[in-house]
Amino acid sequence: MHRHQELCERAVDPLEIAAGLEAHGITDRTAARFRHRDVFSLAEEMYARVSRDGDAPTPEAPAAPRARTDWALLTLLPGTLCTAAVAAVHLTHGRSRLFAAAAGTLAVALAFRAALHRGPLSRPDRTVPGRSTTRTSWLVAYALLGNGLLDGAIAGGPDSLPTGTADGPWPLTTTPVLALALACAPAAWTAHLFTARARRKLAASRGLEDFAAAVRPLLFGTFVLFLGALAALLTLCAAVLDEPAAYAETLTLGALLFLARLLTTHGFAYAPAVVLTATATLQAAALAAVFTSRLPGCGFLATPVETLVTTWGAGSVPALACGTAALALLVHATRKLTRASAHAPPEPSR
Repeated sequence: MHRHQELCERAVDPLEIAAGLEAHGITDRTAARFRHRDVFSLAEEMYARVSRDGDAPTPEAPAAPRARTDWALLTLLPGTLCTAAVAAVHLTHGRSRLFAAAAGTLAVALAFRAALHRGPLSRPDRTVPGRSTTRTSWLVAYALLGNGLLDGAIAGGPDSLPTGTADGPWPLTTTPVLALALACAPAAWTAHLFTARARRKLAASRGLEDFAAAVRPLLFGTFVLFLGALAALLTLCAAVLDEPAAYAETLTLGALLFLARLLTTHGFAYAPAVVLTATATLQAAALAAVFTSRLPGCGFLATPVETLVTTWGAGSVPALACGTAALALLVHATRKLTRASAHAPPEPSR
């Protein structure tokens, strides 16, 4: 602080100090010597410690991201294509239904990839890693096929492949998947709102504790706003498709995916990857336990799953897994996303 006293005194926000430190060759490794995670965290402490005169200039808010037409339209694409795919599956039969389901699945997957590659749901490095896509695909596929497969497995089946209907031997639950696809747009807008408001509060705060206290209710409000939008879409889809809404499992899955993406877009991708992997593994293990219990002497393996399904239904397995994972990510997000360094504007692309 003695070496960079002038920089600290004239800085209007921690980001200006961070930029000055980096210009002087200070790296994250140097910041680690002072027990800080990176240069931004070091700049936050220097900004909070320096004394200023009472007539210090009012800091200007960092440039908040603006809504753009391209990503706004892309976030509507998954829901639109998923609606068309569900309609095609309901209106076709036999081999035509199979082709419609395959084409719809491919189209929705590509639409999701495009929506996650631009706008407030995109990663800072503008990439969508394949492993993360695989985990998310498994969780969404379980929401579509998992409950029917679990019920059939416990009853001794399934005796056939899915027919694309909700009343077949291996029923499909399209309502949760359609609601989640439509919720891509509310997720993007609430994430955009959170990022824009957090960057404004960054300039108005004079200390790290003040900023954390201001952002924490904003984070919870954003989370609740998204869940409210998802619940409304789920109710609408259930009424149109005449299927059960499955609120518990759909809302917990939506909360898990939203928090994982929100953390990832702010540079904290490790914890979401671990939690999504654990959730997908737990769901796969529940199915595997039921099928493995058919082997001689292994009947006890299915007892926990059968108890859950008998007591609360097949949806209790994904609801419990996703709910626990979402709660863990929410606690993690309250620690990570309330840091000023999590909201530093990205460097301009070269």
